[in-house]
Amino acid sequence: MEKIKIAQIGVCHEHASGKITALRRLSELYEIVGVVDDNRSSRTPKFAGENLKPYEGLPRLTEDEVLKNPGIQAVVIEVPNNELVPVALRCMERNLPMHMDKPAGEDLALYRKLLNGCRERNLAFQMGYMFRGNPAFQFCIRAIREKLIGEVFAIDADMNHCYGGELYQEYIGKFAGGIMYNLGCHLIDFVVAAMGRPENVTPFLHSAPGDPESVRNNCMAVLEYPHAIVALRSCSRDSANDHRRVKISGTSGSLIFSPVERFDGNPVEIALTLAKDSGPYPAGRHTLRFPPQADRYVNQFIELAKILRGEMKNPYSYEHDDLVHEVTLAAAGYTTWR
Repeated sequence: MEKIKIAQIGVCHEHASGKITALRRLSELYEIVGVVDDNRSSRTPKFAGENLKPYEGLPRLTEDEVLKNPGIQAVVIEVPNNELVPVALRCMERNLPMHMDKPAGEDLALYRKLLNGCRERNLAFQMGYMFRGNPAFQFCIRAIREKLIGEVFAIDADMNHCYGGELYQEYIGKFAGGIMYNLGCHLIDFVVAAMGRPENVTPFLHSAPGDPESVRNNCMAVLEYPHAIVALRSCSRDSANDHRRVKISGTSGSLIFSPVERFDGNPVEIALTLAKDSGPYPAGRHTLRFPPQADRYVNQFIELAKILRGEMKNPYSYEHDDLVHEVTLAAAGYTTWR
Protein backbone atom coordinates (compact mmCIF):
# COMPACT_ATOMS: atom_id res chain seq x y z
CA MET A 1 0.00 0.00 0.00
CA GLU A 2 1.08 3.57 -0.58
CA LYS A 3 2.28 5.43 2.46
CA ILE A 4 -0.04 7.98 4.04
CA LYS A 5 1.27 11.51 3.53
CA ILE A 6 1.11 13.26 6.88
CA ALA A 7 2.29 16.57 8.36
CA GLN A 8 2.70 17.71 11.95
CA ILE A 9 1.49 21.20 12.83
CA GLY A 10 3.33 22.34 15.93
CA VAL A 11 6.36 21.43 18.04
CA CYS A 12 5.30 23.24 21.23
CA HIS A 13 2.95 20.71 22.76
CA GLU A 14 4.39 18.54 25.55
CA HIS A 15 3.77 15.43 23.45
CA ALA A 16 4.95 16.87 20.13
CA SER A 17 8.41 15.32 20.06
CA GLY A 18 7.00 11.94 21.08
CA LYS A 19 4.47 12.06 18.25
CA ILE A 20 7.04 12.79 15.55
CA THR A 21 9.29 10.07 16.98
CA ALA A 22 6.42 7.57 16.75
CA LEU A 23 5.64 8.58 13.17
CA ARG A 24 9.28 8.15 12.21
CA ARG A 25 9.19 4.64 13.69
CA LEU A 26 6.26 3.86 11.39
CA SER A 27 8.02 4.65 8.11
CA GLU A 28 6.28 1.71 6.46
CA LEU A 29 2.91 3.43 7.07
CA TYR A 30 3.60 7.16 6.90
CA GLU A 31 5.52 9.61 4.77
CA ILE A 32 6.17 12.74 6.83
CA VAL A 33 5.73 15.62 4.41
CA GLY A 34 6.95 18.22 6.90
CA VAL A 35 6.62 19.92 10.25
CA VAL A 36 5.35 23.37 11.23
CA ASP A 37 7.61 24.99 13.84
CA ASP A 38 5.23 27.17 15.86
CA ASN A 39 7.76 28.55 18.32
CA ARG A 40 7.41 32.10 17.04
CA SER A 41 3.68 32.04 16.37
CA SER A 42 2.49 30.46 19.64
CA ARG A 43 1.04 32.91 22.14
CA THR A 44 -0.53 30.68 24.81
CA PRO A 45 1.15 28.81 27.71
CA LYS A 46 3.59 26.10 26.63
CA PHE A 47 6.19 23.83 28.20
CA ALA A 48 8.00 22.44 25.16
CA GLY A 49 9.31 23.36 21.73
CA GLU A 50 12.92 24.32 22.33
CA ASN A 51 14.40 20.90 21.52
CA LEU A 52 14.16 20.49 17.76
CA LYS A 53 16.46 17.46 17.49
CA PRO A 54 13.53 15.01 16.94
CA TYR A 55 12.65 16.98 13.78
CA GLU A 56 16.10 16.94 12.17
CA GLY A 57 16.01 16.26 8.45
CA LEU A 58 12.31 16.98 8.06
CA PRO A 59 11.10 19.78 5.78
CA ARG A 60 9.84 22.92 7.54
CA LEU A 61 6.46 24.13 6.38
CA THR A 62 4.08 26.93 7.31
CA GLU A 63 0.57 26.09 8.46
CA ASP A 64 -0.75 27.69 5.28
CA GLU A 65 1.44 25.41 3.17
CA VAL A 66 0.04 22.39 4.98
CA LEU A 67 -3.57 23.49 4.57
CA LYS A 68 -3.15 24.25 0.86
CA ASN A 69 -1.21 21.11 -0.04
CA PRO A 70 -3.68 18.74 -1.77
CA GLY A 71 -1.29 15.82 -1.36
CA ILE A 72 -1.37 15.81 2.44
CA GLN A 73 -3.81 13.14 3.64
CA ALA A 74 -3.74 13.74 7.41
CA VAL A 75 -2.31 16.07 10.04
CA VAL A 76 -1.07 15.73 13.59
CA ILE A 77 -1.83 18.83 15.66
CA GLU A 78 0.78 19.49 18.37
CA VAL A 79 0.50 23.20 19.16
CA PRO A 80 0.12 24.32 22.81
CA ASN A 81 -3.01 23.21 24.68
CA ASN A 82 -5.19 26.26 24.15
CA GLU A 83 -4.33 26.58 20.44
CA LEU A 84 -5.24 23.01 19.55
CA VAL A 85 -8.92 23.55 18.73
CA PRO A 86 -8.48 26.74 16.64
CA VAL A 87 -5.85 25.00 14.49
CA ALA A 88 -8.00 21.87 14.26
CA LEU A 89 -10.97 23.94 13.07
CA ARG A 90 -8.89 25.29 10.19
CA CYS A 91 -7.90 21.72 9.30
CA MET A 92 -11.51 20.56 9.53
CA GLU A 93 -12.58 23.32 7.15
CA ARG A 94 -10.06 21.90 4.65
CA ASN A 95 -11.46 18.38 5.15
CA LEU A 96 -8.18 17.13 6.60
CA PRO A 97 -8.36 14.03 8.81
CA MET A 98 -6.46 14.65 12.02
CA HIS A 99 -4.92 13.47 15.23
CA MET A 100 -5.25 16.25 17.80
CA ASP A 101 -3.49 16.27 21.14
CA LYS A 102 -5.12 16.98 24.48
CA PRO A 103 -6.77 18.76 26.26
CA ALA A 104 -9.44 20.10 23.93
CA GLY A 105 -9.35 23.74 25.08
CA GLU A 106 -11.11 25.73 27.75
CA ASP A 107 -14.17 26.45 25.57
CA LEU A 108 -16.53 23.46 25.27
CA ALA A 109 -18.72 25.17 22.67
CA LEU A 110 -15.74 25.73 20.37
CA TYR A 111 -14.68 22.09 20.71
CA ARG A 112 -18.21 20.97 19.93
CA LYS A 113 -18.12 23.09 16.79
CA LEU A 114 -15.03 21.11 15.76
CA LEU A 115 -16.61 17.74 16.56
CA ASN A 116 -19.85 18.62 14.77
CA GLY A 117 -17.90 19.75 11.71
CA CYS A 118 -15.95 16.49 11.64
CA ARG A 119 -19.16 14.49 12.09
CA GLU A 120 -20.91 16.32 9.25
CA ARG A 121 -17.95 15.68 6.96
CA ASN A 122 -17.47 12.09 8.20
CA LEU A 123 -13.90 13.17 8.89
CA ALA A 124 -11.49 10.96 10.81
CA PHE A 125 -10.70 12.60 14.15
CA GLN A 126 -8.46 10.98 16.76
CA MET A 127 -7.78 12.51 20.18
CA GLY A 128 -4.31 12.01 21.61
CA TYR A 129 -5.14 10.65 25.05
CA MET A 130 -2.01 8.67 25.73
CA PHE A 131 -3.52 5.57 27.37
CA ARG A 132 -5.60 4.62 24.33
CA GLY A 133 -2.67 2.67 22.93
CA ASN A 134 -1.77 1.12 26.28
CA PRO A 135 -2.66 -2.62 26.42
CA ALA A 136 -3.04 -2.63 30.22
CA PHE A 137 -5.60 0.19 30.20
CA GLN A 138 -7.46 -1.39 27.30
CA PHE A 139 -7.66 -4.67 29.22
CA CYS A 140 -9.08 -2.82 32.24
CA ILE A 141 -11.75 -1.15 30.10
CA ARG A 142 -12.88 -4.55 28.84
CA ALA A 143 -12.68 -6.05 32.34
CA ILE A 144 -14.94 -3.34 33.77
CA ARG A 145 -17.47 -3.59 30.94
CA GLU A 146 -17.55 -7.40 31.13
CA LYS A 147 -17.70 -7.42 34.96
CA LEU A 148 -14.58 -9.56 35.34
CA ILE A 149 -14.26 -8.35 38.96
CA GLY A 150 -18.00 -8.01 39.50
CA GLU A 151 -19.64 -4.61 39.78
CA VAL A 152 -17.03 -1.89 40.12
CA PHE A 153 -17.60 0.30 43.17
CA ALA A 154 -14.35 2.28 43.26
CA ILE A 155 -11.52 3.46 41.04
CA ASP A 156 -8.51 5.29 42.46
CA ALA A 157 -5.92 6.59 40.01
CA ASP A 158 -3.24 9.24 39.87
CA MET A 159 -1.23 11.18 37.30
CA ASN A 160 1.32 12.43 39.81
CA HIS A 161 4.88 13.37 38.88
CA CYS A 162 7.83 15.46 39.97
CA TYR A 163 9.40 16.58 36.68
CA GLY A 164 9.84 20.10 35.35
CA GLY A 165 10.91 21.88 38.52
CA GLU A 166 9.82 25.47 39.08
CA LEU A 167 9.24 26.11 35.39
CA TYR A 168 6.52 23.47 35.34
CA GLN A 169 4.77 25.01 38.36
CA GLU A 170 4.81 28.39 36.63
CA TYR A 171 3.45 26.80 33.46
CA ILE A 172 0.63 24.88 35.13
CA GLY A 173 -0.34 27.99 37.12
CA LYS A 174 -1.36 29.67 33.86
CA PHE A 175 -4.38 27.36 33.52
CA ALA A 176 -7.40 28.00 35.73
CA GLY A 177 -7.97 24.23 35.78
CA GLY A 178 -4.36 23.56 36.68
CA ILE A 179 -2.91 20.09 36.43
CA MET A 180 -6.35 18.42 36.38
CA TYR A 181 -7.01 20.17 33.07
CA ASN A 182 -3.59 19.31 31.67
CA LEU A 183 -3.17 15.71 32.85
CA GLY A 184 -6.39 14.53 34.46
CA CYS A 185 -8.01 14.29 31.04
CA HIS A 186 -6.00 11.12 30.28
CA LEU A 187 -7.59 9.29 33.21
CA ILE A 188 -11.02 10.74 32.46
CA ASP A 189 -10.83 9.33 28.93
CA PHE A 190 -10.15 5.90 30.43
CA VAL A 191 -12.90 6.11 33.06
CA VAL A 192 -15.56 7.38 30.65
CA ALA A 193 -14.69 4.63 28.15
CA ALA A 194 -15.20 2.03 30.87
CA MET A 195 -18.00 3.53 32.98
CA GLY A 196 -19.89 5.99 30.78
CA ARG A 197 -21.40 9.28 31.89
CA PRO A 198 -21.06 10.07 35.61
CA GLU A 199 -23.96 11.34 37.69
CA ASN A 200 -21.83 14.04 39.28
CA VAL A 201 -18.35 15.55 38.98
CA THR A 202 -16.72 17.48 41.82
CA PRO A 203 -13.34 19.23 41.51
CA PHE A 204 -10.83 19.89 44.28
CA LEU A 205 -8.22 22.30 42.95
CA HIS A 206 -5.40 23.16 45.34
CA SER A 207 -1.76 24.15 45.37
CA ALA A 208 0.97 21.92 46.77
CA PRO A 209 2.64 23.02 50.02
CA GLY A 210 4.86 26.04 49.44
CA ASP A 211 3.32 27.02 46.10
CA PRO A 212 1.09 30.07 45.48
CA GLU A 213 -2.64 29.46 45.73
CA SER A 214 -2.98 30.36 42.06
CA VAL A 215 -0.79 27.39 41.05
CA ARG A 216 -3.28 24.54 41.04
CA ASN A 217 -0.77 21.72 40.96
CA ASN A 218 -2.37 19.47 43.60
CA CYS A 219 -5.79 18.44 42.35
CA MET A 220 -8.41 15.77 42.72
CA ALA A 221 -11.70 15.12 40.97
CA VAL A 222 -14.45 12.81 42.19
CA LEU A 223 -16.73 11.23 39.61
CA GLU A 224 -19.89 9.70 41.03
CA TYR A 225 -21.78 6.80 39.47
CA PRO A 226 -24.93 5.11 40.82
CA HIS A 227 -22.90 2.56 42.80
CA ALA A 228 -19.30 3.68 42.28
CA ILE A 229 -16.97 6.49 43.31
CA VAL A 230 -13.98 7.39 41.14
CA ALA A 231 -11.16 9.47 42.66
CA LEU A 232 -8.62 10.91 40.23
CA ARG A 233 -5.56 12.79 41.49
CA SER A 234 -2.73 14.73 39.95
CA CYS A 235 0.11 16.56 41.70
CA SER A 236 3.37 17.84 40.21
CA ARG A 237 5.26 17.82 43.56
CA ASP A 238 5.12 14.09 44.27
CA SER A 239 8.86 13.49 44.72
CA ALA A 240 8.27 10.18 46.52
CA ASN A 241 6.14 8.67 43.77
CA ASP A 242 8.20 6.89 41.10
CA HIS A 243 5.20 5.39 39.33
CA ARG A 244 1.63 6.37 38.59
CA ARG A 245 -0.94 3.93 39.98
CA VAL A 246 -4.42 2.59 39.23
CA LYS A 247 -6.60 0.52 41.54
CA ILE A 248 -9.99 -0.78 40.44
CA SER A 249 -12.19 -2.44 43.08
CA GLY A 250 -15.20 -4.62 42.34
CA THR A 251 -17.63 -6.74 44.29
CA SER A 252 -15.68 -9.91 43.48
CA GLY A 253 -12.13 -8.77 42.86
CA SER A 254 -9.63 -6.04 42.09
CA LEU A 255 -7.14 -4.85 39.47
CA ILE A 256 -4.03 -2.94 40.56
CA PHE A 257 -1.08 -1.78 38.50
CA SER A 258 1.93 0.48 38.93
CA PRO A 259 3.75 1.59 36.87
CA VAL A 260 0.94 2.11 34.39
CA GLU A 261 3.32 2.30 31.44
CA ARG A 262 6.96 1.47 30.74
CA PHE A 263 9.21 1.60 27.71
CA ASP A 264 12.29 -0.25 28.97
CA GLY A 265 11.50 -3.57 27.33
CA ASN A 266 9.75 -4.93 30.41
CA PRO A 267 6.01 -5.64 30.58
CA VAL A 268 3.43 -3.68 32.53
CA GLU A 269 2.01 -6.04 35.16
CA ILE A 270 -1.53 -6.02 36.57
CA ALA A 271 -2.28 -7.74 39.86
CA LEU A 272 -5.66 -9.41 39.45
CA THR A 273 -7.33 -10.79 42.58
CA LEU A 274 -10.58 -12.75 42.33
CA ALA A 275 -12.86 -13.99 45.08
CA LYS A 276 -14.36 -16.55 42.69
CA ASP A 277 -13.75 -17.93 39.23
CA SER A 278 -14.40 -15.34 36.54
CA GLY A 279 -13.99 -15.63 32.79
CA PRO A 280 -10.80 -17.56 32.02
CA TYR A 281 -9.35 -16.93 35.50
CA PRO A 282 -9.81 -19.14 38.59
CA ALA A 283 -10.26 -17.59 42.03
CA GLY A 284 -7.08 -16.31 43.61
CA ARG A 285 -4.20 -13.99 42.71
CA HIS A 286 -2.84 -13.60 39.20
CA THR A 287 -0.12 -11.49 37.59
CA LEU A 288 -1.10 -10.39 34.10
CA ARG A 289 1.78 -9.23 31.87
CA PHE A 290 1.27 -7.02 28.83
CA PRO A 291 3.64 -6.68 25.87
CA PRO A 292 6.31 -3.97 26.17
CA GLN A 293 5.63 -0.78 24.21
CA ALA A 294 8.11 1.10 22.05
CA ASP A 295 6.47 4.33 23.15
CA ARG A 296 3.07 5.76 24.09
CA TYR A 297 1.94 6.68 20.61
CA VAL A 298 2.89 3.99 18.07
CA ASN A 299 -0.25 1.89 18.66
CA GLN A 300 -2.51 4.91 18.18
CA PHE A 301 -0.85 5.84 14.89
CA ILE A 302 -1.15 2.25 13.65
CA GLU A 303 -4.85 2.51 14.48
CA LEU A 304 -5.11 5.87 12.70
CA ALA A 305 -3.63 4.37 9.54
CA LYS A 306 -6.26 1.62 9.60
CA ILE A 307 -9.03 4.19 10.09
CA LEU A 308 -7.76 6.31 7.21
CA ARG A 309 -7.57 3.27 4.92
CA GLY A 310 -11.07 2.15 5.84
CA GLU A 311 -9.83 -1.03 7.50
CA MET A 312 -11.51 -0.25 10.81
CA LYS A 313 -13.97 2.15 12.38
CA ASN A 314 -12.69 4.61 14.96
CA PRO A 315 -13.34 2.87 18.31
CA TYR A 316 -13.84 6.29 19.94
CA SER A 317 -16.90 8.13 18.67
CA TYR A 318 -17.39 11.87 18.39
CA GLU A 319 -19.92 11.49 21.21
CA HIS A 320 -17.32 9.85 23.46
CA ASP A 321 -14.79 12.61 22.79
CA ASP A 322 -17.45 15.22 23.55
CA LEU A 323 -18.34 13.58 26.87
CA VAL A 324 -14.69 13.21 27.92
CA HIS A 325 -14.09 16.90 27.52
CA GLU A 326 -17.37 17.82 29.19
CA VAL A 327 -16.23 15.79 32.21
CA THR A 328 -12.70 17.22 32.03
CA LEU A 329 -13.89 20.83 32.17
CA ALA A 330 -16.10 20.05 35.17
CA ALA A 331 -13.28 18.13 36.88
CA ALA A 332 -10.98 21.11 36.32
CA GLY A 333 -13.49 23.63 37.69
CA TYR A 334 -14.31 25.43 34.45
CA THR A 335 -17.94 24.34 34.48
CA THR A 336 -20.51 23.03 36.94
CA TRP A 337 -21.73 19.50 36.28
CA ARG A 338 -25.33 19.14 35.24
